[in-house]
Amino acid sequence: MAPKLAQPDAAVAHAAELEANFGALETRELIERAIGEWFPGEIAVVSSFGADSAVLLELISSVDPSVPVAFLDTGKHFGETLQYRDQLAEDLGLSNLQIVHPLDDALLAGDPDGLLHQRDTTACCDIRKVEPMARAVAPYKAWFTGRKRHQASTRSAMPVFEAVGERIRINPMADWTTEDLAAYMRAHDLRENPLVAYGYLSIGCFPCTQPVEAGGDARSGRWAGQVKTECGIHLTGLEGSLNSQSN
Repeated sequence: MAPKLAQPDAAVAHAAELEANFGALETRELIERAIGEWFPGEIAVVSSFGADSAVLLELISSVDPSVPVAFLDTGKHFGETLQYRDQLAEDLGLSNLQIVHPLDDALLAGDPDGLLHQRDTTACCDIRKVEPMARAVAPYKAWFTGRKRHQASTRSAMPVFEAVGERIRINPMADWTTEDLAAYMRAHDLRENPLVAYGYLSIGCFPCTQPVEAGGDARSGRWAGQVKTECGIHLTGLEGSLNSQSN
């Protein structure tokens, strides 16, 4: 059953209120309150099981390991990422892993040869990421992401709480630095995606991801040589896809 949602204007006001009152909360307390107080039973976390995903997932699992964890299986992931997903979920006792795939009909119509990424990366992401993401979060009033401000210039002013249509997106680690992440990984002995050792600091689909060059920001290895910096699941296209889910 779909959740009863606020209207978009009300969601914008709600996100602004949460940001003003709780945007500076310590990360674990913010997660605890989001799960237990603000959105009980109506919140998920979306994870790529990428370069630093383990930190947020450990924090989530320490509060409630039954929180739904949505993973978009685009059909183009590195094998290492898929293996890491299963290993880390077991490590952390995550008991509600939800794997979401692109629609077969959409792939047949838009990417029958599996090479759409060579012709139109945005259209490929729409089919393999944006639409599946909308289905993944549609049952919830809110979801967590692991985005951080340091990752790219496009995220430098990112708030902790954002309205996406009628829902709330929460970025509880927005102000974490690479040093913070590394220290937490060491302190909690967290498993690392094996691709990090080869210079992959932001890990997406294998055709569109490469190691980061020295001095580059963490996402510079994604769609290298293109203007594109985001797949779309954190942009306005997601709202449009969510709206179409409701119609």
